[in-house]
Amino acid sequence: MRYEHLLASAKRLILLDGDITRVPVDAIANAANSSLVGGGGVDGAIHRAGGRAIMAELDRIRDAVTPLAAGQAVATTAGNLPAKFVFHAVGPVWHGGGRGEPEALASCYRVCLDLAEQKGLRSISFPSISTGVYGYPIAAAAQIAIGQILEFLNDRAVKVEEVWMVLFGASDFEVYETALKTALAP
Repeated sequence: MRYEHLLASAKRLILLDGDITRVPVDAIANAANSSLVGGGGVDGAIHRAGGRAIMAELDRIRDAVTPLAAGQAVATTAGNLPAKFVFHAVGPVWHGGGRGEPEALASCYRVCLDLAEQKGLRSISFPSISTGVYGYPIAAAAQIAIGQILEFLNDRAVKVEEVWMVLFGASDFEVYETALKTALAP
């Protein structure tokens, strides 16, 4: 499934039910852990598909940046992925929403979008950050992600032209599609 929205700024937000490691973009945001040692889920898939180059670069920078706080990200090579960079963003673990989780999740998206802009990139893809083992409720996460992306893309000064939300399964796709349509409603 795919849903595409063209903004007034001529930029696109694309929702896709698919494999984030196969989408040809300039940067892939990764749902990383604070120690940057790789893990399961999206993180594991990105490391498997990208090959050893990604972890080798993380090995070189790990001591200087870890533990990486929730809401922050670092950039590495994309290895064998169809991208130039991977932005390893640490999402918040859900504790009920009263420990800064919404702000940290919003920061994940903003930091990665800002990195893409700073590097002069045209496209970036995101998974649904923190909604797997970190337990963030997907409907709330979708509202935050869509809100941050739309706010960013509506800034005519930014050069990023395409943002992809690559979701795992029809139910996640439908939640994000609903969040996008709700955000765009008058």
